[in-house]
Amino acid sequence: MRRLEGKVAIVVGAGQTPGETIGNGRATALRFAEEGARLLLVDRSLESAEETLALIGEAGKKNASESGAELADASCFTADVSRESECKAVIDCCMERYGRVDILHNNVGIGAGDTGPAHIEEEVWDLIHSVNLKSVVFTCKHVLPVMRAQNGGCIINISSIAAICSTGIIAYKTSKMAINAYTQSLAVGNGKYNIRANVIMPGLMETPMAIDGLVYRGIDRETLIAQRNKQVPLGQKMGSAWDIANAALFLASDEARFISGIALPVDGAQSARVG
Repeated sequence: MRRLEGKVAIVVGAGQTPGETIGNGRATALRFAEEGARLLLVDRSLESAEETLALIGEAGKKNASESGAELADASCFTADVSRESECKAVIDCCMERYGRVDILHNNVGIGAGDTGPAHIEEEVWDLIHSVNLKSVVFTCKHVLPVMRAQNGGCIINISSIAAICSTGIIAYKTSKMAINAYTQSLAVGNGKYNIRANVIMPGLMETPMAIDGLVYRGIDRETLIAQRNKQVPLGQKMGSAWDIANAALFLASDEARFISGIALPVDGAQSARVG
């Protein structure tokens, strides 16, 4: 029995920025598909979501030929989840296509242009909070009635260890701290409906958003990777998107049925330095 068999999952941010590795949202979508979930792949870029869909199809054909498992049932939807109306449209679409929502996985986040408290610009502050925080608040707002009616569901929000560690990027940090606090409220207020809500806080990860965005601005890839690796206590090496995907799979599965309201660092002990 696959761990998410029969469940319907929405992965918000199922595409990714271009790069040499795989992003957290795409890896999570692939892992959920491998474990039997039916999927709505949501991204601002339909093309990127469709790339994820194609990868799911390729993996599904391979698994079917090797084990006889059924191909994953997945489809794409494009949305700008910094807008409440489009967050609602995501949930409405999932209900129309699949009839329920068992798992909501929020993986959208940006930090470009961020800086410290003395230099932050209003436009940057507003954009980062709009994308990082509103995308969580309003997808959750519109999925809660569905999950309450079902008497069950699982919400996983991606934050960052920046929420609890020192960093000079103030808008990103405060948006991620807010996600942690918001998710605690979700968990406590909706436990009576058998809805679980948890946060994953990635540390330094070797993903396209983390690495390639800086490389495109002229920083040498190998130097950047080496610098980031040295900051990680566990093995002196960054994590990958598969580490986030595996944590998300556990939290989405029935194995985590009594886990709600936590903020789980996936960071090779980096955040333990401040503990």
